Parts: sequence; C-alpha cells; structure tokens
Amino acid sequence: MTTQIPPSVPEDLQPAQSKRSIMAWCMYDWANTAFGTVIITFVFAVFFSRGIVQDETQGAALWSTAIGISGIFIAILAPLMGAAADHAGNRKRWVFWFSMVCIIPCAALWFAQPSPEWNNILFVLTLVVIANIGFELAQVFYNAMLPHIAPHHMIGRISGWAWGLGYAGGLVALAIALFGLVGIGDVEPFFGISGADSANLRATGPMIALWFALFMIPLFLYTKDIEREPMPFLVSMREGVKQLISSVREIRQHKNIALYLVSSAIYRDGLVTLFAIGGVYAAGQFGMDFQEILIFAIGLNVTAGLGAFLFAYVDDWIGSRHTAMISIMGLIITGLMILSTDDKSLFMGLALFLGIFIGPAQAASRTLAGRLAPPGMVTQTYGLYAFTGKSVTFLGPLAYAWATSAFGTQQAGMMTIILFWLVGLALLSFVKEER
Repeated sequence: MTTQIPPSVPEDLQPAQSKRSIMAWCMYDWANTAFGTVIITFVFAVFFSRGIVQDETQGAALWSTAIGISGIFIAILAPLMGAAADHAGNRKRWVFWFSMVCIIPCAALWFAQPSPEWNNILFVLTLVVIANIGFELAQVFYNAMLPHIAPHHMIGRISGWAWGLGYAGGLVALAIALFGLVGIGDVEPFFGISGADSANLRATGPMIALWFALFMIPLFLYTKDIEREPMPFLVSMREGVKQLISSVREIRQHKNIALYLVSSAIYRDGLVTLFAIGGVYAAGQFGMDFQEILIFAIGLNVTAGLGAFLFAYVDDWIGSRHTAMISIMGLIITGLMILSTDDKSLFMGLALFLGIFIGPAQAASRTLAGRLAPPGMVTQTYGLYAFTGKSVTFLGPLAYAWATSAFGTQQAGMMTIILFWLVGLALLSFVKEER
C-alpha cells in the first residue's frame, strides 16, 4: 500500500509503513502502562497510603505531592531532552535509558516496609519520583516516533490502538497481581509469596520492573527509527535549546496550535492527577480492600481499553478535536456524578463508565498535535506538546494535595481535577481543526 505524504512532512519523518514496526511500537504501550496502572494508581499507591503511612487522607496528599514534585523535574527536563534528541538522533536509545530510570526504582520498591517512619516514607516517595520521571521522559521520545512509523491517514487509529493495547497490558498485569500475589477469596496466590510484612504487595514493584523490561524489547528490535550522524551530548543539548527557543518563537505566529497546546496541557494535567490518586480515592472513600481494588482496576482497564479502540475509528471519522471534546465532556459529567454518590456499587459502575472516555481523551490529544502542526513543524510541535504538558504537570497533583489537606476530604481534591477538565475544555472549544 502506498500512502501519499503531505510535502510539509520532512523525508526522514515519513511513515516507514511496516506492520511489524507499527506493532512493535504499540507494544511499548503494553509494556509501560502497567507501571501507571499497578504502581502509580492502584496497587502500590493504595499500599503506600494504607500500609505505609497508615492514614489514607495523609497518604493521598503525600502521594499526590510526590507526583507533583516529579512533574516539576519533568517540566524542566522534557523539553531539553527532547530538543537534544532531535539533534543527537536515534530516539530508541533515549527511550531505553529513560525506561531503565523507571524500571530500576520499581524493582527497589521491594525494600519498602509497612512502617510510618519518615525515613521509610521518604525512601518510597524518592523511588516513585525517580521512576515517574523516567517513565514520562521515555514517553516524550516514544510519542515523537508516531509521525515516523504511522501512515498519515491512519495516525489516529494507530495512536488509539496503542492506548488500547496499553490498557490491555495493564489489565493483564493487574490480573497477575490479583491471582499471583494477592489472592482472591479462598484461592491462594499462585506465586506463594507470604503476606508477612506485606511482601506480596511489595513484590508488585519487581513484578512491574520485569514486565516493563520484557515487553519493551520488540520496540528496540523491530521499530524503525530515524538514523542520524551521532553528535556529542553537550553539542546536541546546545543545538536543542536553540531549536526549542526558535520553536517557541515560531509557534507564537500560529495562534491555533498555541491555544491547543495550552488547553491540552490543562486537561491532561487533570488526567495525570486522576491516575495518581484514583486508586487511593477508591480505597479511602469507600473502604475497598486490595481484592476489591484489583477487581475494580481490572474492570476499569477493560472499559478504558474498549474506549480507546472504539474511538480510534471515531477519531479518523469526525476528527481528533471533536473526539477529544466528547471524551472530556464525558469525563466531566461522569466525574460530577461520582462525587455526588456515597454508594460503593454506584461508584464502581460510574467509574467503569468514566473509563470509556479516558483512553480516547489521551489518544485523540496525541493525534491532534500532529494534525494541527504547521507546515514543516511536525517534530517541533510534538516537542512543544510534551513541553507544555509537562510544564504544568505538577499543578494538578499539588492542587489535589492542597485541597485534600485544607478541607480534610479527598472529595475536595477530586473536585480540582474536574476544574482542570472544565478549563481545558473551554479553551479547546476555540481551537480549529481543518479536515
């Protein structure tokens, strides 16, 4: 199949059009989503709040603060690293090393102890901060590969398929944690790890480290990358900073894409916060045990994956902007309904419905950045997409932490997430997408 590429796309960014290359790229989502699902959102986050801090409200505030602190580092490093990589070439190399920055601290979470001593709490939070920085920086280079490996007319579908595959990976990882480490009912976990000192929960760290390391291998073996002459790191960093400054100056002349970058940064920050504290909120507000949390998380990954796969076709049909707006409106309406209930069953049903809109909001946003890119600025636009997203990524978690501490309830913290979605949606409504 031959795909016509717009002349504005540089030759080295034209899609490789290899099915194996595309599938291997999507497999990285399968590999890394398990980190966010098991460690950041559901299992280890709940263990930290309930088993380490032993105060769910304070634990939620501390966990959210840690995610916010990692966001500050990401905001500083992401644009510099991304700009440097544009000159140093070989994005896969950067994906590998930053993935390892995530994987190694994950494995070290085994040494966390169920103790509220501050040295133990700080040890765990430090590992989480480092791992999250590695995860997010690797994502910058991974996302920037999309215009290179995807045929232009299928960029929305491939982005959506990758998100859907990621949720499927998170689902399988959660199932392994449930049946292999926690157990369900009278059924003993098949890994046979003792629950003494919460060893079975601490083992989720090494489990995700192994999962991530294993399933990211296809990306490095089969996905085609841009080959450039090697450039010394300091030289590439200097050139990258110059390019970043130039891109910011150029993008100011394109008000439409500039408005989109601001709007998406705000509503994506709401999603980042939701991922950071969703499991902690469910555990603290409704008293769910680990079995219930894992079953709930598995269901949420099913609906999120289905949403990502189904809306992938909607994206190419009605456009990325409309897809993103529909998804965000779904998040806001369902989120308000969730905050108004104190019934566990109703909460779980609404949360599962909320999941349908999570994947499309992420996938359509990534696609829309490429669709709105001015001629000759595809790479710069993705760099600025990462830059604007990461530059405010600490605001949502810190706002949640402040509201939770100030009002003494996690519901107040959750309301800040909806406010981020509302503001982002309002700005996105003024963005124009040419079809």
